[in-house]
Amino acid sequence: MSTYRVIRFLFAAALASGTAVGQTIEFDAESPMLRFAIPMLQEAASELLAQGVSISVISGEGFTAETYGGCREIGPEGFCIYVDNDHPPHHIYVGASEEIGAMYGVLDVAEQVRMGVSPQSIDGRTVDPELPFRAIKFNLPWSPYREGEAMQIHTEVSRDLDFWRGFLDMMAMNRFNVLSLWNRHPFPYMIRATNFPEASPFSDEEMDEWRSFWKSLFRMAKNRGIETYIVNWNIVVSESFASAYGAREDNDTSDLVRRYTRESITQVINEYEDLTGVGVTLADWMVGMTPAEREEWIEDTFIDGMKAADRPVKFIHRSVLSGSAEDMRTLLDRANLPFPTHVEVKFNWSHGLSSPKLALTHASTTGEINTRFWDPKPLNYNIEWMIRNEDAFILRWGEPDFVREHIGTNMADFVDGYFIGSENYIPAVDYSHRPGEHREWEYAFEKQWLYYMVWGRLLFDRETPDDVFVSEFNRRHGSSLGADLLNAFRLASRMPLRLASFHAGTWDYTLYSEGFLSPFTSMGLSDSLSSFISIDEFINHKPLDPDLISIPEFVRSKSSVDSRLITPLQLADASEKDSREALAIVDSVRRRAATVSGALDCELADIEAWGHLGLYLADKLRAGVALETYRETGAESEKRAAVSALTIGVDHWDNLVRVTDAHYQETPYMLFSPYNENTNRPRYKSDAITFSWKKFAPQVSLDIEIAEEARPNVDDGRQ
Repeated sequence: MSTYRVIRFLFAAALASGTAVGQTIEFDAESPMLRFAIPMLQEAASELLAQGVSISVISGEGFTAETYGGCREIGPEGFCIYVDNDHPPHHIYVGASEEIGAMYGVLDVAEQVRMGVSPQSIDGRTVDPELPFRAIKFNLPWSPYREGEAMQIHTEVSRDLDFWRGFLDMMAMNRFNVLSLWNRHPFPYMIRATNFPEASPFSDEEMDEWRSFWKSLFRMAKNRGIETYIVNWNIVVSESFASAYGAREDNDTSDLVRRYTRESITQVINEYEDLTGVGVTLADWMVGMTPAEREEWIEDTFIDGMKAADRPVKFIHRSVLSGSAEDMRTLLDRANLPFPTHVEVKFNWSHGLSSPKLALTHASTTGEINTRFWDPKPLNYNIEWMIRNEDAFILRWGEPDFVREHIGTNMADFVDGYFIGSENYIPAVDYSHRPGEHREWEYAFEKQWLYYMVWGRLLFDRETPDDVFVSEFNRRHGSSLGADLLNAFRLASRMPLRLASFHAGTWDYTLYSEGFLSPFTSMGLSDSLSSFISIDEFINHKPLDPDLISIPEFVRSKSSVDSRLITPLQLADASEKDSREALAIVDSVRRRAATVSGALDCELADIEAWGHLGLYLADKLRAGVALETYRETGAESEKRAAVSALTIGVDHWDNLVRVTDAHYQETPYMLFSPYNENTNRPRYKSDAITFSWKKFAPQVSLDIEIAEEARPNVDDGRQ
């Protein structure tokens, strides 16, 4: 905002002595972002205000760093908090150069007050964002990339503005500033194309409802400092367009489809003034096209459509398997767009919850890292890492140390942000949890609050202390439990990270760590009749993290393993240690908590589930080493050790089933059938199946039979 207009609010509050003291918060009442944040501050700081503490929020031209002691120059979205303790009752100043920074500063003060910090102890500091681009990837259930019940179940809720109000509030409070909305073909749901009116199947009344929805959504996001983008998958049109104008629904490179796409982009930009930008992904429906031809199609449609619009917008260009860094650079150089382009790169492909080390990019199937997207350093675009989560949908997850390490390891001068999100999971309807008294939340993202808080807050400020997360646990569950709950989640949440680091996955269905499944493998193994990762598949699979050594390599070189590498047995020991400690904390919390019900009971159950999965992972690693050693040496003691470890693993899986069955129902999930008798090949249009850990208990026991029936690979003289 360009000017500072002070609005003074006076409240009266009766103190214990019976005297009334004025309460003051000064802020720009015309700022939508501050109107969002100030009520949270009023609620948190009501007692301080009643004692005469004053708070001033100053942004734009009204703030200079020299005016307030302890502040330094503030960058975009940053803020400064200054406390004047020299003239009690104390005065707290929040300063920022931008409206959004002032909003974040207000939220920061409110949070400190909720944590019990006194006015004179408020942390006076200057904070600039760690990364300027902090995005959530949200797949829409209409015209979805994948089809099935797991998508369709969200259709009604995803058009409910009450849902979005809550989701956007969560984003703002966790410092996310970009909402990217993904589906195959968004335009018929947003506009009636001027020259292609039959592309949209909706009546005029229905189109008015859609327009009202989108405009309200984009405005609510803007009022919370959140940019909005629509992202689609290239050459796709609606069934209505294809029928009315004689085109194919996908991969139609005709001039007709090019013109329709180009004009639709222009019209969407012009009709939705609060939409920040558009995005596109190559591949999928660009069949038979070279990388250069794909970029040429994007130039002819997206780039030209953006340039024809009445205002400039921002652009997201994905880097994908079928792309070329060189051809993309040529396109962007030629486009000469007014803003730097956002180039999204999948970090470790679809399994960002794995190693914090970059071991695989989307543009590679052989394990190398395609550095051509950032070497040489780009001049007109920035890289954003995509942390795709295809590994933890049902169980809550939160490991702040992993996120801190991830950011610290992968910061570079060409990186300006992260996306987090899934392809197969929409955080709207919580369809996995059993209905009943345990449900103290309405939407799935509310259940997964720790996941969003950890990622959002640390992407904004990597130095955010654990106390912030502990305080939120305390607020939810009681002041004596927060530290233990955070520590238990930290320990338990390492299970999927370890599995995905050891058992490399590429695209979505190559790994589902939460279920210990690999529905489709692209790592050179033969297809299996079960999605479950059998002991043989586990042994013969390559690790993702270069610091991990595979089971066969370890067995063959036990005496000469590089000391810098982590062996399967060391990984097993770490998994068991963390899991047992997490389970012990759960037992302690259950004994100490005054009541264990509702959300707390569910959160403890999720920690237990991860704990049993972590113990099972340890069993499987030890069994794999023993079984491979037996096959190499013929030592019967190793075979017995493998059978013993797998038998213990059955007990841990049974405990996992016991815990999860008490809270979760069979869940629609777009995996491949776990008992597919014909093929394990991927299918995009599939009948929804249901997932539960109980379904895979027979496969867990089957590993024992595999070990018992194993034969040595060497001639041990007994033949």
